[in-house]
Amino acid sequence: MGQPVGVRVPPSAPTFFELLIQTSSQAPLTRARSDSLTRSFRTMSAESNIETKTARLRHAGGEAFVAESQSGHAMVTSFAHELSAPSPMELVLIALGGCTGSDVISILEKKRQRVTDYKIEVRAERRAEHPRIYTRIEVIHRLRGKNVDPKAVEQAVKLSETKYCSVSAMLSASSEVSMRFEIEAEDSN
Repeated sequence: MGQPVGVRVPPSAPTFFELLIQTSSQAPLTRARSDSLTRSFRTMSAESNIETKTARLRHAGGEAFVAESQSGHAMVTSFAHELSAPSPMELVLIALGGCTGSDVISILEKKRQRVTDYKIEVRAERRAEHPRIYTRIEVIHRLRGKNVDPKAVEQAVKLSETKYCSVSAMLSASSEVSMRFEIEAEDSN
């Protein structure tokens, strides 16, 4: 399996799988806890009944990090100009797309909509000065299916944007987030 088109990775840069292998020989990230982190976590949990999530990252060389989620899933992120892995800011857009997408498809399934293909495109503009946050984000839901009701899709997208998608809610605090949808009818043959 080669690199995606347009991605230049120098021969010396480790691949995603090489980074995972290198870090998997070390103690799992979720087991490496310092006393201060444990005390901090207990303090946060004791203050309220709010759910606390933890992500751990390990430097993998250069500008790359191997990240592990609390659920044990690992991935590589990097700021390197070679972009051998998604940057943290790209992961924010991916998180938004995944969050809203899971809401929308779940709602449409409950409404018995027959979606046969679903793609999400997330476009964003960043400001020039640091910190280079996103100032405007557009999410485009592209659905295909048989007799998909536009009103059902509109309602699903709106519920995701205004009620269910935590990533959208968080980003909306500092960015203008808009969502729209397109439906392509599928032949009923």
